[in-house]
Amino acid sequence: MRVSTRVLLLLAGLVSASGIFVAVLRASQAPSAAPQSITAAREQQLFQQFCYGCHSERAKAAGLDSAKKLTLDTLDTANVHRDAKTWELVARKLRAGMMPPAELRRPDPATYQAMVDWLESELDRDAPPYTPAPGLHRLNRTEYANSIQDLLDLPIDPAKYLPSDDSTSGFDNIAGALGISSTLVEAYVTAAQKISRLALGEPEDPTLVVYRAREDTSQDYQVEGLPFGTRGGLLVEHLFPSDGDYAVTVTPIFGDNMTPIGFGSVPCEQIEFLLDDQRLALMDWNGGGRAPRTECPGGRVQEAARTGQDGPEAFFGKGAPMRVRTHVTAGAHMVGVTFLATQYAPLLDLDRHFKRSTIQTGPTPGYTFFPHVGTMRIEGPFSATHATSSPSRQKLFICNPAEVRLKADATGRAVAEDACARRIVQNLATHAYRRPAAAPDVDALMEFYRLGRKEKDFELGIETALARVLTSPQFIYRIEEPPASAKATAGQTYRISDIDLASRLSFFLWSSPPDDALLKIAAEGRLKDQAVLEQQVKRMLAHPKAKALSVNFAGQWLNLRGLDSVAPVSALYPDFDDPLRQAMRTEVEMLFDTVVREDRPVTELLTADYTFVNERLAAHYGMPNIYGSQFRRITLGPDMDIRRGLLGKGAFLTTTSKPDRTSPVTRGKWIMTNIFGMSPPDPPPDVPPLPARATDARGSVHEPTMREKMLEHRVRADCIQCHRMMDPIGFALENFDAIGLWRTRDEGTPIDPAAQLFDNTMVSGPVELRQWIATHYTGQFARVSIEKLMTYALGRGLEYQDMPLVRGIARDAAQQDNRFSAIVLAIVRSAPFQTNTKGS
Repeated sequence: MRVSTRVLLLLAGLVSASGIFVAVLRASQAPSAAPQSITAAREQQLFQQFCYGCHSERAKAAGLDSAKKLTLDTLDTANVHRDAKTWELVARKLRAGMMPPAELRRPDPATYQAMVDWLESELDRDAPPYTPAPGLHRLNRTEYANSIQDLLDLPIDPAKYLPSDDSTSGFDNIAGALGISSTLVEAYVTAAQKISRLALGEPEDPTLVVYRAREDTSQDYQVEGLPFGTRGGLLVEHLFPSDGDYAVTVTPIFGDNMTPIGFGSVPCEQIEFLLDDQRLALMDWNGGGRAPRTECPGGRVQEAARTGQDGPEAFFGKGAPMRVRTHVTAGAHMVGVTFLATQYAPLLDLDRHFKRSTIQTGPTPGYTFFPHVGTMRIEGPFSATHATSSPSRQKLFICNPAEVRLKADATGRAVAEDACARRIVQNLATHAYRRPAAAPDVDALMEFYRLGRKEKDFELGIETALARVLTSPQFIYRIEEPPASAKATAGQTYRISDIDLASRLSFFLWSSPPDDALLKIAAEGRLKDQAVLEQQVKRMLAHPKAKALSVNFAGQWLNLRGLDSVAPVSALYPDFDDPLRQAMRTEVEMLFDTVVREDRPVTELLTADYTFVNERLAAHYGMPNIYGSQFRRITLGPDMDIRRGLLGKGAFLTTTSKPDRTSPVTRGKWIMTNIFGMSPPDPPPDVPPLPARATDARGSVHEPTMREKMLEHRVRADCIQCHRMMDPIGFALENFDAIGLWRTRDEGTPIDPAAQLFDNTMVSGPVELRQWIATHYTGQFARVSIEKLMTYALGRGLEYQDMPLVRGIARDAAQQDNRFSAIVLAIVRSAPFQTNTKGS
């Protein structure tokens, strides 16, 4: 009963985590000097003059909706700290310029600014320290996979082992949302056993893994990572579990269900199989198609395609499947299949092709298509043997178990094996627990080693100990031990150790554990030194692992992850395909990565006069003379002014649209939330949808423009107030359609991008909208960026008590032109990042 015993032991270790509790200190920032031109009495007078009409007890009694949500005449400006939560909301709305509403009278700009400055100064002056306990912080799936990669040099797909993480406050690394359940405990135990076997390269039974091309794929261009002079195909990183023989089979995208033959009718195509950039085979494409018998160059002959139900069967054993069988060693390898490029000479179709080639995969008269790879199927291992040299084994076995078996007698061999195992286990524990391993940690793991060693051999002992490490609470959770002086008193604030600070810093910037250099400095107690800390932060921001900020932080903040679920209606947007989707995401990731690595102002995300494109994205934007799948940095001249900053990027414009139309509301809401930091309330539950698109076959029914539909739609009094703020922002972007293409007409009617914004400013189009934001709200965007980074860094949502600290960091960062490193350094030096609170 070997497996059941080990499972119970691993399970017992993981369940013990329920008794662990950690907390994070939250503190405020020193206040700035109050403006001399405003006093508490003057502030109260200004609120009475400009705000009480909508936010007073009198207005509330009259049934005014705005007064039901907020009343100000009962608050005392001489004692702001008494109602800090409400005043923070007021300050946020004023700083965003959203109050008073556009149709009402406002103070002059200087007085308005002085009002906000005075209120924020008073809030900062009386802000007490904020020290809630955030709870147990579990690694999310990304951090778990990165930890496995660092520990074992083993790239895994965490989705195969663990359920998805909950997301709150905009991110999936928030401690309060990363709970534990019996299902998750079971998943961790199962994952630990499977991963430990993969790490050692145990012989496995044959399995089948299928990689599929996306439904909206287009394979008429070279895929980045595959050789030049090729077209389309698939490229994947596949984790081979054991040394052995593996079969790689390619199947086409099938045309339709009635006559299941391959999509594409261009004859004489050849498919290339590659392993780690080395050719395994080059063979004729046997994926069907509707071409007749054809004589190909070199004397080859391509027979006419199969028809009927024999079509799919030809690719799984019957007929001549496109399959290669080869020996592969255990570990991760890049496997690719691609066509030799023959598409450089244009096809002779009279009909214009759309960018997406797979809109209709059945017969389409008048069109000729190149064949496409539909799936790549990897089967094996056959004749599996135990791995002898894989990246994970080299990482794991820091001493050679084969050498200890050369000892002359059994006693000497056992002693030597035990010593080697102890070295391996100690190294594992140090890196898995993210701190120097203590003797009790190693002793406990050695018991698991001996359990496996007794059952079989040295390697099973190491596998058992590794599985125990991977289920340890000290690996799965970021546990921070309070110092001895803080252990007795609940609620006591204490400075975290350098070791724990190293973990916080590493998971913030890399989404992975600290490397040896950072861990060494922390173990020496030098990380608390501000000069050393700054040096390490700048080193880590320059490290390749800092790409995690672009992929994980920006991917969630800017909703780049949302691109994966975007599916514009192909009948309306036939030029949208998966290569374009991926290019849109890469463009913004590279823009953000440039701000990080070149230490540029974070506000450059709004105004950058450069971007990153490949041939596919450049064609979408209308940029000529850019070829190839690789991305390159280009300067945006006056003719491409509309593409400057985030507001001109296809990723933002596409994720804020509906599948069949633009959405001025969604675009306006995104800008209010992510640039101004003010999320509008959710709509009432009974709001009807916009009218459906007209389906008149003769085309005689006039389809209203999106602007006309929105103006007709917002008739309810409880909807108008929010839509007056959101809709004009979206109207200014209406020249961009639902996939970010520039247009001048909507449903045949010229687009009107003119809009009066919530602060009474008139703009016309995306350029003026961007200039308005850059002129008046750059500081607000910097504050929002700080809030998002702090939320991500601390692993908890920010609350009104955190705002004084945010404003303090914003003031300091502004002195350094809002450079990214200045913001990051201010966050990691702050009290909430470097301290914790003893839980009850």
